[in-house]
Order: sequence, then C-alpha cells, then structure tokens
Amino acid sequence: MSLFYLKMALTRANINSFNHLLNNVPMKKILSLIFILSLGFSGKAQKSVETIAEFKEQQVTGVTVTHNGRIFANFPRWRESVKNSVVEVDNEGSHSPYPDKQWNSWKPDQPVSDSTFVAVQSVVASDDKLYVLDTRNPLWKGVVNNPRIFVFDLKTDRLLDILILSDGSFKSNSYTNDLRIDNRNGYIYITDSNEAGLIVYDLNNRSSRRVLDNHDSTKGEFSSLSVNGTKWGNNPVHSDGIAYDTENDRLYFHALTGYTLYSVAGEALRKESKPRIEEAVKEEATTPAPDGMIFDEKGNLYMADLENTAIVVLRPEGTIETIVQGDSVGWADTFSIYDDYLYFTDSKIHLAGSGVESMTFTINRIALE
Repeated sequence: MSLFYLKMALTRANINSFNHLLNNVPMKKILSLIFILSLGFSGKAQKSVETIAEFKEQQVTGVTVTHNGRIFANFPRWRESVKNSVVEVDNEGSHSPYPDKQWNSWKPDQPVSDSTFVAVQSVVASDDKLYVLDTRNPLWKGVVNNPRIFVFDLKTDRLLDILILSDGSFKSNSYTNDLRIDNRNGYIYITDSNEAGLIVYDLNNRSSRRVLDNHDSTKGEFSSLSVNGTKWGNNPVHSDGIAYDTENDRLYFHALTGYTLYSVAGEALRKESKPRIEEAVKEEATTPAPDGMIFDEKGNLYMADLENTAIVVLRPEGTIETIVQGDSVGWADTFSIYDDYLYFTDSKIHLAGSGVESMTFTINRIALE
C-alpha cells in the first residue's frame, strides 16, 4: 500500500497521525477504510498501451500533439549526452530535430544565444503555434540567463516570437517546468519545480510576475516517493504539474512530491495582488503524486500515479479511477490529448539514476472513452 492510500484513510477518518490511527481506531475500521478507498481507485478494465516512438539513451519528458496530429517531444538538458532538445515524430515513429539541426546544436561549453535551445523542459502546441519552454538551467547548475519561451509558427516552422521572463519572476536556481496557454485572455501560466511558485506571463505587455512564491500550495509536501515500494528522491520537488480548465477559467497545480491538488481562479492570477491570490487558492482534492496533468473537454483531469506506475483520472464529481497501470506506463511524465487518445511519455525518472546508457524511453498512448 502506498503512502497515498494511508493518507486518504487518515483524512477520511479525520485522524492526524499514524500512531493515533493505530492506538485509537479499531483495526477493522482501518482495513475497511483502505478497502473502500482502494475500490475507488481500482477503475475499469485495464487499457492497452500502444508505443508510438522510442528513444534510445535519450530521456524524453515532454510531448504535445497538434490539432492536426503532428507530434513533438523534448529532452531536458539533464546530461551532456543530450542529442536534441526538440524533435518531431512522424507517423512511423521516426524523429528529426525541430525545427532543424542548428536549433538543437548547443553544447554545455558554448555560449547561449536566441538561435539555439539550451535546456528545454516542455513543449505545448496551441493555435498553430509551438511553445518551447527553455529553462536556461542546463545540468541543474543554475540559470545562465532569463528563462524564455520560443514560439514557432507551425504553418511555416519558423520562429515567431521569443517570450523572455522578467527579472524577479524567477530565481537563480529556478527550474521552469511546465506551462499552459490561455489564448482567451492572453496569458501563459508556468510552474517552477525547483523554487516553489508560479509564474504568470502577460502576452500583451510582454512581462511576467511571480506568485505563490514558497506558498504552502506550491511547496513539495515531503522529500521522497515510494515507487512500487522503492524509495525515490531525497529533496522535495515543488510545483510541477499544471492544468488549465478553460471552461471555468481555473488553473490547477500540484507538487510532484505531494498528494494535494490545488487550484486558483485565472482572473485572480491576472488581476489580483499577490496576497489576494494566496487567499484565492483552493484545495481541490487528495490525489496520488503526479507529474504532468491535463484536462479533456468533459472536465476529466488525467494525471500520473507515480508511486504505482499508473495513470488515474479525477472525474468532475470528485471520484478518482485508475485507468492503466504497470511497467508499460512507468513514469508518466507529460500528457497530450488528440483524436480520443491520451498520449504520454515514460521518462523512467525512477529508474534512470545518474545515467541512461542502454535505456529506452517512449511516447505511448491509450484510447479514451
């Protein structure tokens, strides 16, 4: 049993400590709580996982699928052996550097520029544009210059814009992890997983500000996970997963080493003062520890259950179901939805350690209802 299920049992029983649980609650009730909770997470029949692309010795994290089926992926600069930062995957599963080799040619001993990727952590396609989030933090050695978002026109595959994060909205050791595009209001929302907080970028005035800095909602709740019974990690991983509910203008976010899903109104992020934003944060649900997250058009929120190498869905009514689980899922890092399929990367973070030699990483998909 993972710590998540134990926490759920404690929460449901209104108990604040494990010792209190053992000393004050009959074992029959404890077992009943765990049994009921596990039923809620058992889900329906196991879905079949289809592998779309494989990458040998190249650790993929991000994936995005455009409205017309183009697939893009990225590889973070966690090691010097990274060959490409961004690739496009074709229908046969082959891949090529995007937009070309030159953009992917940077090496750690070279100066940085605005014509090469340095340390890409996420790619998101929206409205015929590809947004490439460059942390500018290669090899986890600190930010070499302002993190930025390269925007490419997918009709021409040419650079359209460079969105540079403002001074003060990031820190020297920030790791800008994931982003969501709010086209209706002209904003981009970004998580910082190394220095707890969110970054809000205003596309109209081309500036960004930092909010919920070191706030309880953006901080990791503990320093490690237990992935299939094996400890992973020694330090908290803060605000990581992010999902934007366009229908209700609400941003959801989650620490990787945590079991609590939070949300805040988009309008508050765009217009309110930082103290008012903190007051507007809402605790939405207790969930498994996830990495990336994504909403579908029906309001279902998909996320990983990293500790059980599974993918779960949080329904609008508040129930959680496991929809697929096992080694074929692995560390479900990032999600994208296209043509009634949920695409996801298996970044194998729990297995990679200090090297990825002889390892194969994948983009996969499962059919949705």
